[in-house]
Amino acid sequence: MNYCEIKNLDIANGPGLRVSLFVSGCTHHCKGCFNPESWDFNFGQPFTEATEDEILRLLENEHIRGLSLLGGEPFEPQNQAVLVHLLRRVKEKFPHKDIWCYSGYNFEKDMLTGNLGPWEITEEMLSYIDVLIDGEFKLELKNPNLRFRGSANQRVINVQESMKQDAIVSWDDGEGLTL
Repeated sequence: MNYCEIKNLDIANGPGLRVSLFVSGCTHHCKGCFNPESWDFNFGQPFTEATEDEILRLLENEHIRGLSLLGGEPFEPQNQAVLVHLLRRVKEKFPHKDIWCYSGYNFEKDMLTGNLGPWEITEEMLSYIDVLIDGEFKLELKNPNLRFRGSANQRVINVQESMKQDAIVSWDDGEGLTL
């Protein structure tokens, strides 16, 4: 897997200060995508053990609330195996930091049906993700006033509660603001 960029102290892709990893490779090719160079699976740099260690080092900062995965597409089958290893290490070392993931895939139709490669890997990856923003970016539904998403069709899902309840549960920011 390659990655485009690692952002430290990111405030745009989830609540609080975050470390954000932008992976390479995406087959959605959404019209109006803010990061079209990331569609190419070969764009950027190889994701190595040293890259993973750097992300863990950045997460050590007590002011960092969590990790965000973006793309490209984190749930592309060829990206999942690498990312699940990273997520496992993040949750082991920082169990109280949250993990957010942005995906053009649909939670119920694509992820939970096992349509994205080996189910064991997708299932493990989902087990580490706290919040998922799902759905392709739709230029005709773009709304700059939406919180943590680009178009009105995208949802902000509390993954763990949704899995427990077998129903979509929207993320609640703890201040009474649900999305």
